[in-house]
Amino acid sequence: MWSVTAIITATLFAQVAIGQPPNDSHFSDVDIDTVASGILGNRGPSTKPTSRCKAFPGETAWPSVSDWASLNRTLGGVLLNPSPPASVCYPTSASFNTTACNFLFNGASQSTFWFDDPVTVQGTWPQGLTCPLVRNPQANATCTRGGYPVYVVNATQPKHVQSAVNFARERNVRLIIKNTGHDFLARNIGAGSLSIWTHNLKGFEFISDYKQPGGRYRGPAAWVGAGLQVYDAFRYALAHNITLPAASCLTIGSYGGWISGGGHSPLSSKYGLGVDQVLELKVVTADGKYVTANPTKNEDLFFALRGGGGSTYGVITSAIVKAHPAINLTIASFNFNLGNTPSSSPSSNPTITNSTAFWLGFNAIFAFAIPVVDAGGYLWTNGLPSGPGFAMQIQVQMPGLSPGEALAFTQPLLDELNGLGIPVANITVRTQVYSSQSSTGAGGAPGAGGYFASRLFPRAAYVDPVLFSKAMNASRVLVEAGYTFHGLNMAPTLEAAGHPYPAGVNPVWRESVMHADIFGFSKLNLGTATDEQVIAAQLALTQLMEPLKAATPGGGSYLNEGDPHEPNWQQSFYGDNYSKLVRVKKTRDPWGVFWAPTTPGSEEWKIEGEGGLLWRQNGRLCKV
Repeated sequence: MWSVTAIITATLFAQVAIGQPPNDSHFSDVDIDTVASGILGNRGPSTKPTSRCKAFPGETAWPSVSDWASLNRTLGGVLLNPSPPASVCYPTSASFNTTACNFLFNGASQSTFWFDDPVTVQGTWPQGLTCPLVRNPQANATCTRGGYPVYVVNATQPKHVQSAVNFARERNVRLIIKNTGHDFLARNIGAGSLSIWTHNLKGFEFISDYKQPGGRYRGPAAWVGAGLQVYDAFRYALAHNITLPAASCLTIGSYGGWISGGGHSPLSSKYGLGVDQVLELKVVTADGKYVTANPTKNEDLFFALRGGGGSTYGVITSAIVKAHPAINLTIASFNFNLGNTPSSSPSSNPTITNSTAFWLGFNAIFAFAIPVVDAGGYLWTNGLPSGPGFAMQIQVQMPGLSPGEALAFTQPLLDELNGLGIPVANITVRTQVYSSQSSTGAGGAPGAGGYFASRLFPRAAYVDPVLFSKAMNASRVLVEAGYTFHGLNMAPTLEAAGHPYPAGVNPVWRESVMHADIFGFSKLNLGTATDEQVIAAQLALTQLMEPLKAATPGGGSYLNEGDPHEPNWQQSFYGDNYSKLVRVKKTRDPWGVFWAPTTPGSEEWKIEGEGGLLWRQNGRLCKV
């Protein structure tokens, strides 16, 4: 008897076989600076394509069935032609299967199904919502591919990536890169595309003594595959009694898009950003070569791929990263609320009725960020609408402190809040080894997604009382307008990072003390909204961000969690590094093999028919 998961796999992937997970032998550290053999032989790249647009299914330029079959033979059978998972729920679909459909609703989120699916992305609105997960769709409802890729290469070896890059370049096919599906800015999806799925590049090796070529670092390190998820990395780290700073969401693949965008974590004030952990990269470039990037080889790639944007210079297949000593993370948590009825007794979640006191407490929390980050900590906050009032959620996260030390550290803040009439008394303090955070990798059910913006607050906006007051007032306006203000306070200075080799990450990060995400998820349902409503909602948030930007001069925005309609995104996301990053892009990829929204040089292309919606990838990619 087949399991439900097996039924879905057989139904959706019937046209091709899925390759086996890799072993460490697939990830040799020896350079292979040659074009992959196979469908192109060894003749190397051709001239730039003359067509203004990428080849699209149904057109004569689109590769034939025999072309795709030839590519699959070159790949050793790891080319997939998967249907959208939700297609099993549509009676009009060839994949219709009621048992498989029921599993998607009743069991998939309790397994790794969604993260292990080659096309699923966490936010499906950019796909075009052409095949939403619906339990009982109308009899005539259809499921179409939309922005999902047509073919997927289940890469388990660098040579799979090489063959895919060569094929896409020579056939002028749009190429995308997807790992686990975590991306806010639609960089892992695209209509009429060939996808390189890096999820199964999961190798790991501990290196007890590594000396970075041409760099300043010598000490413990780890070799990690690009598909290694955070919970996988933590399991290895725990076994080797080391710390690998990684994304806070345990199902993210940290060694691809996370480091390409910068990468923050609860250890950023102590060890720097994700880019600061990288000592060496293995990369497949647009010409099909598999190269090493470090301070002495392919220095331009080593610079650009560390914070200069993903899916645009090449495909990271693995990295060597710093391995720090094992450390515990202690978290002091408490909340307070503004409502109509006060709490009956002080607790870790009191409700007050005094609006003035609540917003003074809001300011006090963020002012406390300076002592937190200067002590190597991480202040996690949410200010959000809650019922008829508002809520403030706080976590003071302190690496290396005991529970008693963390409580003592937090006490001055608690005293100030109590002095304002916010009776926080019984706060929760818990501690554990940072790498012991556990996950089964389950979950990840896709939703329509949401709209958002972000802002990096430079230290100057905190230490200048006038700017701080303006910044807090602007933040309050956003919360009162119905948005969630998610503050992540950290100081990833060069000193904390150990003065690493220069990286392409926005230099503003080095002077920042807060990365704030502003979410509009609760204000508009992207699954039912019209395009016009989505555009209006995102632009309204973009406008509301202007006072916050004025109060944080010299700030920027985190490119992994930013507004896709961000005005002057080149400066906001990349700062003064942008022009250099564009030069790297044009030098390394004159063919335009790689493209993703809001990456350096991406303004030369656009999605036709996207109607002003910069997230929507359900259209063909063409030169502007």
